[in-house]
Amino acid sequence: MSRIMTVGEPMALFVANQEGSLENVERFDRFVAGAEVNFSIGMSRLGHEVTYITQLGMDPFGKNIETFLRQNAIDTTYVTYNANYLTGMQWKEKVVSGDPEVFSARKNSAASHMDVETIAHLNWDGFDHIHLTGIPPALSAGCREMVYELMKVARERGVQISYDPNLRPGLWADKQEMVQIINDLACRADIVLPGIEEGKLLTGKEDVHEIAAYYHAAGVKTVVIKLGAAGAFTSSQGEQFYTEGFPVKKVVDTVGAGDGFAVGVVSGILEGLPLKEAVKRGTAIGALAVMSPGDNDGLPNRANLEVFIEESLEKR
Repeated sequence: MSRIMTVGEPMALFVANQEGSLENVERFDRFVAGAEVNFSIGMSRLGHEVTYITQLGMDPFGKNIETFLRQNAIDTTYVTYNANYLTGMQWKEKVVSGDPEVFSARKNSAASHMDVETIAHLNWDGFDHIHLTGIPPALSAGCREMVYELMKVARERGVQISYDPNLRPGLWADKQEMVQIINDLACRADIVLPGIEEGKLLTGKEDVHEIAAYYHAAGVKTVVIKLGAAGAFTSSQGEQFYTEGFPVKKVVDTVGAGDGFAVGVVSGILEGLPLKEAVKRGTAIGALAVMSPGDNDGLPNRANLEVFIEESLEKR
């Protein structure tokens, strides 16, 4: 199996256990959140080796997060602590449809103080792939510089790069800066995984073919555009196709679906599956992710994934 690296901000997540606004809910269940955490767990459950780079606060939530990562067989060699800042936290609504309201307390968090020094002693030997998102560059100038350095070294070493824009407009000073930097980083990747609305915002194009062409023109080999319940559109080196979504019995929580999708696509590509099969796996894991309450509870192991795909295809 492959060795994969990622960097991000894991957070303590408190999910309301009853419907209603966060202002009024009294009880919450605790999880660990973070786009890159979700990706790491998903890849680990499929048998890949994942190294997670981050900085945590020297507090109970930070320590719990490191324990959680280890329990999910994720390498924490490059998890560090900063006693001067706290671990980020999030609170999330419980909803039966649509996206839940999420409130974050992450400004000036320990993770936002990562910079190029964080990766100064990083040993790249043996890594096949690095997965990055648009979240760390939004946290601080230091984090942004670190991501640019990771991409530079990955390209120099021939390490494959996947990039999920994962837009968080609330973390950016302004929309124009967000679009410019996210696109600049995306165009340095081999695989770009935008949602359809993200693609429209980032490129100014409305059509999936035009969105894909925008990134291909900058040198991106593979563009996979997430279309929600409708599935995905893929464009790669002259090959273009749609993949329909898998049926979902009940939407419990939409957060983490895109990360699950990335797990499916990237793991499939790394395992040498035909691109159509890799994207199909992505739509399957995305469907599984929305049927569970936490951000990463629904991410399957290999056996569960195969059963879900087989049962879903039988019903079609």
